[in-house]
Amino acid sequence: MSALLNAVFEMQRRSLLWSVMRIVRDPQIAEDLAQETYLRARRAADNGTIEHIEAFLHQTARNLALDYLRRRNTRAAVEAEGVDEAVVDTVPAEVPSIEHALIERQRFGRFREALAGLPERAQTVLVLSRLEGWSNIRIAEYLGISERTVFNDLKLAIGHCRDALMRLDKK
Repeated sequence: MSALLNAVFEMQRRSLLWSVMRIVRDPQIAEDLAQETYLRARRAADNGTIEHIEAFLHQTARNLALDYLRRRNTRAAVEAEGVDEAVVDTVPAEVPSIEHALIERQRFGRFREALAGLPERAQTVLVLSRLEGWSNIRIAEYLGISERTVFNDLKLAIGHCRDALMRLDKK
């Protein structure tokens, strides 16, 4: 079977190259894909008989070329070609720096202290409004107070916490 495959591949090689070349538009890539076509056909022939060798070769070459285009287009969507290494090195990582993490941890600690310094109802209103996403009407019904009281407590809590963070930022 391998002698027959070799003979058919040699006869079809030029046709395979042109078929692949029409898809990928790069002679070196077309050559590589034609060779990969032969290797896959060889493995398939070793595992069993291929009924129509010519059709198998052409279909395998076409599939490999289309797979190559898909991979190239996917990579092009996320990679930039020809970018200088120095430029790539200046792109910041999406991971916060240790310094930034420490600053944010300190700000969060100050926020928690400020929140703890508020009356309990104002703390509850702030948590329900800003963290839980509740409306003022829902908070008022839940706590049994007026919507105006919820508004005032929320204004007090936000102002108090903002002032505490501003004092920290000024240091």
